[in-house]
Amino acid sequence: MLVALDTSTAQIGLALYDGDRVLGETNWVGGRHHTVELASALSGLLKRCGVSLSGVCALGVAIGTGSFTSLRVGLSLAKGVALARNIPLIGIPTLDVIAAAQPLADIPLAALIQAGRTRVAFGAYQNLGTGWQAQGAARGATLDELLTELSYPAVVAGELTSEERKKISKVKHLRLASPALCVRRPALLAELAWARWQADDVDDPAALAPIYLHAAGSPIE
Repeated sequence: MLVALDTSTAQIGLALYDGDRVLGETNWVGGRHHTVELASALSGLLKRCGVSLSGVCALGVAIGTGSFTSLRVGLSLAKGVALARNIPLIGIPTLDVIAAAQPLADIPLAALIQAGRTRVAFGAYQNLGTGWQAQGAARGATLDELLTELSYPAVVAGELTSEERKKISKVKHLRLASPALCVRRPALLAELAWARWQADDVDDPAALAPIYLHAAGSPIE
């Protein structure tokens, strides 16, 4: 049994996964109440699914990019449980979760989340035949800067405000993902973490750290 936690931004997500089924999943906008809400929400999810913490054999956690404070809450809880129970911990880049929800296409994907102060964090992805693969590190920019860079057909998906969606929808060569496909589903985070766990590709809980933004510069291609 694997528990997935995502506290990358104001949106918080938890999922319980056994490799064949998503036993439970919850997703909500927690604002800045991650510290107060996360542990109790996890306890509630496990209780509803009839699973005790002793039945959890691995943990998957989103490691950003995102809000450092928000990420720290999820990482602290995941690390604490992993170290206390001596179970595997797998860190998954947050933008990979957004990319995993998108249907494969023959044009690039720009996955993004809010980065604060009118900026977004974004990553470039290409369909390499087996799924979306990240092309380089996540970067930060204003939405206008990103749209200037995306001067060619591409899919855009991720955490967007109503105004941002309206602005993107006016760019005819860009394909905007639906709101449902833009939600970071913790069940997808769980699947990504499960695949790595089964491949014995796990992280050192003591060393696992958030992913930080790189400056904008190299184009998405």
